[in-house]
Amino acid sequence: MRDELTNDRINRRNLLGALGAIGVAGIAGCTGNGNGNGNGNGNGNGNGNGNGNGNGNGGGETIRWHAGGTGGTYFPLSGEFETVVENNTDYNMEVSATGASVENVGSLSSGDADFALIQNDIAYFAKNGTGIDAFDGNAIENLQGVATLYPETIHIVLRPDAGIESLSDMEGMRINTGDLGSGTQVNALQILESAAGLTPDDFEEQNTDFTQASNQIQDGDIDAAFVVGGWPVGAIEELATTADMELLTLSDDERQTIKDAASWFADDTVPAGTYEGIDEDVDTVSVQAMIATRAEYDAEIVENVTAAIFDNLDDLTIKTDFISVDSAQDGMSIELHEGAAAYFG
Repeated sequence: MRDELTNDRINRRNLLGALGAIGVAGIAGCTGNGNGNGNGNGNGNGNGNGNGNGNGNGGGETIRWHAGGTGGTYFPLSGEFETVVENNTDYNMEVSATGASVENVGSLSSGDADFALIQNDIAYFAKNGTGIDAFDGNAIENLQGVATLYPETIHIVLRPDAGIESLSDMEGMRINTGDLGSGTQVNALQILESAAGLTPDDFEEQNTDFTQASNQIQDGDIDAAFVVGGWPVGAIEELATTADMELLTLSDDERQTIKDAASWFADDTVPAGTYEGIDEDVDTVSVQAMIATRAEYDAEIVENVTAAIFDNLDDLTIKTDFISVDSAQDGMSIELHEGAAAYFG
């Protein structure tokens, strides 16, 4: 299978160290000690007990929903989901900011989260026990899907004076590959190695969330940053209005090589004018954002939450061109939860 090339190549000591330090520790049965206050460590303080014993009858059940960094798309979109669910059910929802996909898998595995947003490639790795060292031989069997949402575009943000015209030009550069353990970091390392043959030994890797990465670009502290999210990404929008920046356009050969190495990547384009100062289309690749849950979580709650979201899509303002009932299973890379299956039929 063509994915095996990428699976073998992703085993990076920097990534493994990161995974051991954050929420993926939950995969081994350790739970976080946060308070669910949006600091990325939270496990929520609601009455959901994390073992699937929710009563599903709308009696004040608190749903713990893990999103991503505040500078990306996951967090504000999750906020809109919170409003829709609370307006159309008797459930309460607590949205926590996190390190995103990989950390969120750990939170679902340990029961610290009931729902989470993750990338479809990370979901595949986790469910199948492959792809990255944290999951190798350690499949997350209780991870199940709810719905796919929209393309998550790989933005490669450049410091204008860095002289980067291709991925291979990043050798020796200061590159922010995303939060430690995030799906962004996984994708960045996949792309750099498959298309340019670069590993973390070949560049200076830095790891922060999108907002901090944008500040680093503005201050000249890094040469490039990988940001994965549905355009427009808030952190990039803000950067574009306050500083000079560029986005790297991938060549046809680079995109094809990336897709050949991993089937979950697809061609994507950031339209001209999406960000101030970006006056031409930017060719790149993308993965899919999806809602995931845990197998033991109450099927009635999952069905009701799914219905609340997809029956009220007109109440959303983010990624509305992509989120639909008809496309909600496109790119679904793992088994569907029975509650979601009951809604989608």
